[in-house]
Parts: sequence; structure tokens; C-alpha cells
Amino acid sequence: MAFVEYEVKDKYAVITINRPEALNALNSAVLDELDKVVSGIDTNEVRAVVLTGAGEKSFVAGADIGEMSTLSKAEGEAFGKKGNDVFRKIETSPVPFIAAVNGFALGGGNELAMSCDIRICADSALFGQPEVGLGITPGFGGTQRLARLVSPGMAKQLIYTARNIKADEALRIGLVNAVYPLSELMAEAEKLAAIIAKNAPIAVRNCKKAVNDGLQVNIDEALVIEEKLFGDCFESYDQKEGMANFLRKKDDPAKVKIVDFQNK
Repeated sequence: MAFVEYEVKDKYAVITINRPEALNALNSAVLDELDKVVSGIDTNEVRAVVLTGAGEKSFVAGADIGEMSTLSKAEGEAFGKKGNDVFRKIETSPVPFIAAVNGFALGGGNELAMSCDIRICADSALFGQPEVGLGITPGFGGTQRLARLVSPGMAKQLIYTARNIKADEALRIGLVNAVYPLSELMAEAEKLAAIIAKNAPIAVRNCKKAVNDGLQVNIDEALVIEEKLFGDCFESYDQKEGMANFLRKKDDPAKVKIVDFQNK
């Protein structure tokens, strides 16, 4: 891969968009490589993913304006679909994704971060949807995910004004979960990934699906989704061993062991 690095660590992986000379901007080649990497994740081996950008200036500064500037209407729509397909693959992946936003997350960069389950950022991070200043709309899910994450009114304000916001405001409006010094960001992201990776993978993945699918329907339908995914956990090794270990602890703390959840 020329633009996307993939490294597997202890039950979690790190994906790095590596195009620092262009502030990690997303062109067709980067999107194609990211698609291949996400599609190739071994879900038997990897239980969480950290997604970040190379360098200290930018997570992803946006989609590549040089590539977009000459697109026709049909080509523009196709480019939007390419980005949406990749980001949707991240959003619907059974594996939780953590965006470690290390700098600019503008336009497509903010949209990429929003496709992840959890966002944490450096105190130097900058977020925004500046598209209307370029004569276009957000095209990789920005109008949809931002409204769902921070409220329709706040999303409309950010999109209509094309205003960028700093890390502290992103935290205040709920766009990110936490803010860290840049020097600590990746350690904190990997720590979070490792914590998630230690838990029962079937349960974590069912939780992700329950939250994501439930948000698209009314509460009664959402509860049915939860019931089915709750039931799906039973009879698995992880459920049997996890509960057995809890009962061992209750009966005799000396019998407690570290459960090696096995995704089965």
C-alpha cells in the first residue's frame, strides 16, 4: 500500500493514512487502499482498530480538492459514493473503530472520523465541514452523521457557516469523547483499543450492531433488535466462560481466572 499502513498488535490493529505531504487528503487512490485494508481485517485476530493520520499536523485534511475540481456532476456523485461506501464499511464493520484525530479533520476528514465508533483527539485538532465555502455540500456523510452526533441545529450551523472548531468545542458539543496532548494521543487510543480487545468479542460486536441498527428505527423495534442480539450471545464459549468465572469469584475468589475470550 502506498498511502495506507496497517499494523496488527495484541488483538487490535492500527490503520494510518500516510500521505503527509498532502495533509493526508483523500483521493481515489487513498480511498481504494483504505477500502482494501478495511475489507481485509481478520476479525478472528483483530478485536478493535485505531485509525489515525501520519504526522503531527493532520488526521485527514479533507478530500483532494485538486482531484475534485474538474469533476462533472456524474463524476462528483460517483466520487461521493466511493467515499460513502468506504466509510459505511467502517461504520458497519463488526470491529469497533477508534479515530485518533491528531490534527486537521476537515471535510472528508471529519466525515471519516464520524464513521468510527469513538473519536478522541489531540488538543491541537481542528474540525469542520468547510464544503459550502468551496461551492459544494459535504459528500461523504457529513450532513447525516454530524446531525445525528451533535444535533441537527448544531450540525446545520457548522455546515452552513463552514466554520472550523477547536478540540475543546468539539468535546463540548459531543463530537469527540476526550482530548489529550498530542504526545499522549496514540498511547491513549491504543490503551482504549486494548481494553475493548480484552472483552468478549461476540458481545462487543453485538453491542455495536444493536446501537447502530437501533438508532435507525423506533424504540419498540430497537428493543427487538437488542433482544435478538442479547439472545445471540448465549451458548457461546465467551458467555459460558464469562458467567462461570463470575460465579467462581462469588463462591471462592481464589478460583477466579483471567478469561481468554475466544470469539466463539
